[in-house]
Amino acid sequence: MSEPLLFEKSRHGRRGYTLPELDVPRSALPEPWLRRQPAALPEMSEPEVVRHFVRLSTLNFHIDRGFYPLGSCTMKYNPKVNERLAALPGWTSLHPLEPERAVQGALRLMYELQELLKEITGMQAVSLQPAAGSQGELTGLLLFRRYHERQGRLRRKILIPDSAHGTNPASVRIAGYEVVNIRSHENGLTDLEDLRRHLDEDVAGFMLTNPNTLGLFERQILEIERLVHGVGGLLYMDGANLNALLGIVRPGDMGFDVVHINLHKTFSTPHGGGGPGSGPVAVGERLRDFLPKPEVRRDGDRYWLDWGNRQSIGKVHTFWGHFGMFVRAYVYIRMHGPEGLRRVSEHAILNANYLLHRLRPYYEAPYPGPVMHECVLSGTRQKAHGVRTLDIAKRILDYGFHAPTIYFPLIVPEALMIEPTETESKETLDAFVEAMIQIAHEAETRPELLRTAPHTTPVRRLDDAYAARHINVRFEETPEIVSSR
Repeated sequence: MSEPLLFEKSRHGRRGYTLPELDVPRSALPEPWLRRQPAALPEMSEPEVVRHFVRLSTLNFHIDRGFYPLGSCTMKYNPKVNERLAALPGWTSLHPLEPERAVQGALRLMYELQELLKEITGMQAVSLQPAAGSQGELTGLLLFRRYHERQGRLRRKILIPDSAHGTNPASVRIAGYEVVNIRSHENGLTDLEDLRRHLDEDVAGFMLTNPNTLGLFERQILEIERLVHGVGGLLYMDGANLNALLGIVRPGDMGFDVVHINLHKTFSTPHGGGGPGSGPVAVGERLRDFLPKPEVRRDGDRYWLDWGNRQSIGKVHTFWGHFGMFVRAYVYIRMHGPEGLRRVSEHAILNANYLLHRLRPYYEAPYPGPVMHECVLSGTRQKAHGVRTLDIAKRILDYGFHAPTIYFPLIVPEALMIEPTETESKETLDAFVEAMIQIAHEAETRPELLRTAPHTTPVRRLDDAYAARHINVRFEETPEIVSSR
């Protein structure tokens, strides 16, 4: 990558601004608070700064540049109308400490979004507070804990399938529970016999993704619900794949007690870069009294924050959640309406099955489907030629696509987890398929080409293991930078 750092481009005395002389006295700060030396900041003109960041932006791959088939993360296109409306001055100038009478519009939007999510999920109550899906998981498990405390017995175990998202066992441990893995059947669904063996009166609940991480709908969900509730446990749905169910089936109708909703996955708010995310939690009747507070309520034409719930688990986020994400999700839901949301899921399902059908002759498909919104292939056929799934992922970059998720789910060797989403055209999917077919051919005829890929990206093959074990994010001053101050 040829673009140097701002510090390397810095030249002493160069600047992109001018400020008038102060017309008020300088504050007399105590001596210990004053700098001994000027701050080590780069000195550049405005055009140089703008061009630097524009060049960097073209080096980065993002959803506005091309297809981003990251399985189980739903990297769908973010409609620009969402961004325009979220940027309205009335929203961006809000402060969370403003009095309720001054933010009635914002409270109304939050209340109506709660009601929409209740209808979409079939649940009884919603909290918008959690700041991400992972925090939504933790919140749901804390609701489990409070429920069982009220029942007079604090149970110790949470059951999760071996295909679960990695955040699931992490959330279970943070919530103070013991993780118990449940095997998947050879058909990719929950092994009911293994589930029965582990169900007892010490089980607080079963944490399940539906559709699961193999892209398969848990067709036994009603029997699972009967078994878990039969021992007094609760049923948690990881809502990462809710975008496959919109207008088709609702978690509440399947018997789930709680589901977290990834607004960035299902309802098109921005994803990646560490946030901002949003993971609202929707609950059934058993758990509604324990939701985080405050709750947004309506009294006629007035909207207000209710702090009075004494059974609440308390706050789980500073203030009320990521409001900008609420605006984007609200716009997306209202613009689509019920029929439009169902089409979102139908198109996501169609695209995933199309990719699976076309790629099955070239890659192993341990779970042939039909699938829901994503499919999982295996690179074991290519591994016989000395090509790993990692090599395939690196080579895809040379064809102008982001790589799919690799090596997950863990139960699939050399896994390639692909989610096309509903926002990609057939032409884009065909181009991706042709690239994958060509890579499969290269694995047989020119495996060294894959083992040294990528060849066309700004940065070539990196030593991922070394970077992970010897991370260095410190800026070390060079003599040239010090002398140029």
